[in-house]
Amino acid sequence: MVFSSAAFLFYFLPTVFLLYRFTSPRFRNVLLLLSSLFFYFWGEQWLVAMLLASILANYILALIMANSNVFAECKPLEVGGKRNLRQKSALGVALVINFGLLAIYKYSNFFVVDVFGEALGVNASFFTNWQEIALPLGISFYTFQALSYVFDVYGGVVPATRNFVNLACYITMFPQLVAGPIVRYSDIMAQLVRRTTSVDDFAEGARRFILGLGKKVIIADSMGQVADGIFSMPVENVLASHAWLGIGAYTLQIYFDFSGYSDMAIGLGRMLGFHFLENFNYPYISRNITEFWRRWHISLSTWFRDYLYIPLGGNRAGRLRNLSNLWVVFLLCGLWHGASWTFVIWGAYHGLFLVAEKAWLGNAIRRFPVVLQHSYAMLVVMIGWVIFRADDMGHAGGMLLSAFGFGAASSSVYSISYHLNGWALVTMVAGVVFCTPVSSVAGRYFSGRMGSFIRFAMLAGVLGISTIRIVADSFHPFLYFRF
Repeated sequence: MVFSSAAFLFYFLPTVFLLYRFTSPRFRNVLLLLSSLFFYFWGEQWLVAMLLASILANYILALIMANSNVFAECKPLEVGGKRNLRQKSALGVALVINFGLLAIYKYSNFFVVDVFGEALGVNASFFTNWQEIALPLGISFYTFQALSYVFDVYGGVVPATRNFVNLACYITMFPQLVAGPIVRYSDIMAQLVRRTTSVDDFAEGARRFILGLGKKVIIADSMGQVADGIFSMPVENVLASHAWLGIGAYTLQIYFDFSGYSDMAIGLGRMLGFHFLENFNYPYISRNITEFWRRWHISLSTWFRDYLYIPLGGNRAGRLRNLSNLWVVFLLCGLWHGASWTFVIWGAYHGLFLVAEKAWLGNAIRRFPVVLQHSYAMLVVMIGWVIFRADDMGHAGGMLLSAFGFGAASSSVYSISYHLNGWALVTMVAGVVFCTPVSSVAGRYFSGRMGSFIRFAMLAGVLGISTIRIVADSFHPFLYFRF
């Protein structure tokens, strides 16, 4: 079940809000947990049992780390204090369980077939059984949430919770279960115990949800059709004009797809009384790659910073080690996105630019005019999206060669108009405009009664167009469900 589906919008969501409204605050977490488990069961069936088993294991291991149990009061451990063998062992078991699930379900095919199979020269058909392992929706997101809770308990940032329902509700909450943002337990710990939802909160949450739905259904899906059409063309038929149209369309698709989902998740959380942190901050206005990663998928980049980069030494390590750690972190960031060489190389590619900017390139770029700084950042990002989107590195290389005029095609049977019809052109222009803060600036001028009416009419229009497109086409998958 996806947010941009009739089943979610017209049946699941109204039912949950109606029950939530008339449920006592004492039992609302139980209702949210049951609703979230049903939401996950809808798509993954009995893999929900694995999700619950993972939560139970992390719940017990966190209590062991805290030297506590379900009957004793839990207090935070001393920050920076020594941990005994029992606590260290509990952390080790938690790491094995969480990363073990990722290794089995997400990376088995890649490491066994693509890595070891190729190294040994064994045909991929030999590993047919391995290739049947299905990737559970959202496993990367809910595993990282569970790990952040375990790490924070071990580090003394938060106390272990004795309330299993609260922990399970935190990890399985349907607004952000399958595609983030990655929410820290410390950020919503108090809200899990007590929260209120005012009319203003609900209205703001609904506004945010509708805008996110419009981002996804109107812009991302339209750009996805253009990008899919061009990336599915034989490389030998791709002209430079085709390549740049496809790259531009995918650049808009992935931003509006993922930021749209994050907006919907934040909006749904707000309507339920939760305040999730922002996950995007107009990344395409960045002037360098370092700034891009401060604005793109913020919950993931801060997770890697706090739980991997800083423990490896952060800025306290020597310069060479600091730069190598930064590159390794982004290599793993690429691998987190998917079990494929394209994702690994995409992460390494971004890591190289981050290392170069930290070493010397950043100072050089800051001397450029602003327009050149921005052009540099967008060129690096868009080339990276080709690697990210392509089926393999041969496909990526062919698309990039075509984009820069070195492709095999001198002509093509497909004209640009074949891919870029009137609707796609309108949504592409809208995408370019709305990936900048122009809407926030324009909103300052919509004040008073007339301004409220204009904002309401715009939201109603976005909701109406989105609903029509959802009813007309039932296929609206989110890109980040794959990760």
